Amino acid sequence: MTRPKPRLRKATSADTAALHGLITSHTVEGRLLPRTLAELTQNADRFIVATLRRRIVGCAELAPLSDGVAEVRSLVVDQAHRGRGLGRRIIEELRSRARREGFDQLCAFGHDPAIFARMGFVMVPHSDIPEKIETDCRRCPLFGKCSQFAMMASLEPIATDTPTDHPVLRV
Repeated sequence: MTRPKPRLRKATSADTAALHGLITSHTVEGRLLPRTLAELTQNADRFIVATLRRRIVGCAELAPLSDGVAEVRSLVVDQAHRGRGLGRRIIEELRSRARREGFDQLCAFGHDPAIFARMGFVMVPHSDIPEKIETDCRRCPLFGKCSQFAMMASLEPIATDTPTDHPVLRV
C-alpha cells in the first residue's frame, strides 16, 4: 500500500496558527529563528504549505529581500515526514514562484548546506547578500556569530515555470 503524498498549496491567513505551531516546535532545535503570529499572519500569502489529511506537515516562505533577490525562509518539514523529498518539493515550488515573480536570485540560510547544494544552490559569503544583512541580520541577536551558511541560486527561466492547472499555481 502506498502512502498518501502531501499536497502543496499557497497558505492563507487561516493557516497562521498551524504555521506558527509548526515553526515554533522546530525553533527549539536551534535551526530556525522564532516568528511571531502577527508576522506570519501579515505574510501568510508568501508561504507554501504541504498538507496531509488537512494537517500542515511542511512549509516555507518566499520572502522578497530586494527587486532581484528573494529568500527561502522558515523551511520546516515535520519530523515524521522528513526524508521523502517534501522539502525539495517545497523549495522547487518557491523557486518557480520566484522566477514567475521576476526575481533573479534565490537565497537561503541554513545549518546544513548540503540540503540546498543538492538543489543547485552554492555557498557564498554572507556579505554577498547585503539585502539579507540589512533586512534581517543586523537586528538578529546572533549577528556576527551566525552559524548558518549562506546559499544562493541563480533563477534562470525554464519552460516548466509557466502556470498550469497545478493547484499551487493558481494565485
